[in-house]
Amino acid sequence: MNENVDLRVPVLIVGGSLVGLSASLFLSRLGVRHLLVEKHSSTSTHPRGRGNNVRTMEVFRTAGAEQLIREAASVLADNHGILQAGSLTGDDQEWLFKEIDPGGGLARFSPSGWCLCSQNDLEPVLVSHARAQGSELRFSTELLTFEQDEGGVTAVVKDRETGEHTSVRADYLVAADGPRSPVREQLGIGRTGPGDLFHNVSITFRSRRLASVVGDRRFIVCYLTNPEADGALLPVDNEEQWVFHAPWQPDRGETLEDFTDERCAEHIRRAVGSPDLDVEITGKAPWHAAERVAERYGSGRVFLAGDSAHEMSPTGAFGSNTGIQDAHNLAWKLAAVIGEAAGPGLLGTYEAERLPVARATSARASARSGEHSHPGYAGSPGPAGGGRKGGMLTVALGYRYVRGAVLGVDPALPVVPEGMGLTGEPGTRAPHMWLGRDGHRVSTLDLYEKSFVLLCDARYPDWRAAARQVAKRLSVPLEAFGIGSVPGADLEPEDGADWAASHGTSAEGAVLVRPDGFVAWRSEAAAADPEATLYEVMMTLLHRG
Repeated sequence: MNENVDLRVPVLIVGGSLVGLSASLFLSRLGVRHLLVEKHSSTSTHPRGRGNNVRTMEVFRTAGAEQLIREAASVLADNHGILQAGSLTGDDQEWLFKEIDPGGGLARFSPSGWCLCSQNDLEPVLVSHARAQGSELRFSTELLTFEQDEGGVTAVVKDRETGEHTSVRADYLVAADGPRSPVREQLGIGRTGPGDLFHNVSITFRSRRLASVVGDRRFIVCYLTNPEADGALLPVDNEEQWVFHAPWQPDRGETLEDFTDERCAEHIRRAVGSPDLDVEITGKAPWHAAERVAERYGSGRVFLAGDSAHEMSPTGAFGSNTGIQDAHNLAWKLAAVIGEAAGPGLLGTYEAERLPVARATSARASARSGEHSHPGYAGSPGPAGGGRKGGMLTVALGYRYVRGAVLGVDPALPVVPEGMGLTGEPGTRAPHMWLGRDGHRVSTLDLYEKSFVLLCDARYPDWRAAARQVAKRLSVPLEAFGIGSVPGADLEPEDGADWAASHGTSAEGAVLVRPDGFVAWRSEAAAADPEATLYEVMMTLLHRG
């Protein structure tokens, strides 16, 4: 189309919360110009959505933001467990788990770890870091209309402070506009799943004496189970600032106006078990726990990400993490297509990969609510003894793509396997191992962000030579690293580790990893013609030809 527009960008992002901001950061890192619009005037001011799982922290690590986020989250760095109690002053108390990573076993799988960083602390970090990378972010700016055609998307946005309208022409639109997504509604995309699970009012409050009641119990959350005053207590600073999630029953006619400051304060006192506790209510925000997944992840040139594509129970903190990982998956594919390294068909793999993950993860989040008897949740309880608790890491990190931009995956395999593996199988996140590179210690995961990466043994140079030729022939970003302890090696495994064995191949084989750190393909043995083999693999993965 040749219509007159005020602004042209390759990508328009609608929504500037965690997922939209993450998408902006990832696109900027890949050199993709874009515009993000957010109708609110600033980032979130309410402490919520604090659980950032290990996979999310890995993608922030490669985007250069992990340390910034950990600094913003330092006040909760020593909070680990989940406590369930009749009150904080009685004997009826049980740790559902006391450590996120007991024994430090996670270090086998990742250079990163979980991080408690509330949304109101995390979003400003993402804004600052994204802008430093070149992102254009406009707050107080609302999407009014959009329409798409074969060549792109035309949208009109409004500055809510000045009333000025701007027409924007984009190649693609990413809708990170929340669970009631107007973009999804206009596209006519339905959702499946049980629907609403429970409703809460999130109450922020100040209490100087609560810290002495809590004592040295540094929990992430405490589920308080007094039948007359149940709810979830979360520390904000472990000293004076706290959050309490109180059950809300709108289906029984209960309104938000019923949650007066006096009622909330008394509810918190009874739940905690301290009738004289000082409680100063500072804010209230309703939220709704639901399990719904979009039937499609987009239409044409418009893609859904985050809550617009899926809603999940908050137990386990899966929702925002799944959304951030949606954005990470989509970003490199948009960059490849916009940069003409890939054909448009690559974008179809976004739904093929992420929709099954959302379905599996949302079901697991609801099951987790049952296992933990989350206040307000009336679903089925978990198995006796918490038999599925050990699957948390597998859901967060061990999921696989059985279809999409991957080759050599059995589509009958489950999206979430029974246990943690990460041994270089196509469709799974590539294994982590420590390497020496130019005198520095790096994880294999640090290699994956802006290009495909071929790992091979330094003693067999044919794969590296093939990668150089294929990168040149296809004009695509493709790096190759020879691993070993021999002269000419690009990377040296720490402590003599066997990189090939950890990646499920032989010394003569090779492993191809995508920019998002997932294994795209591997050859478990030498190839008769490495260049021809790799050329065909890349052509297929990138939907070229």
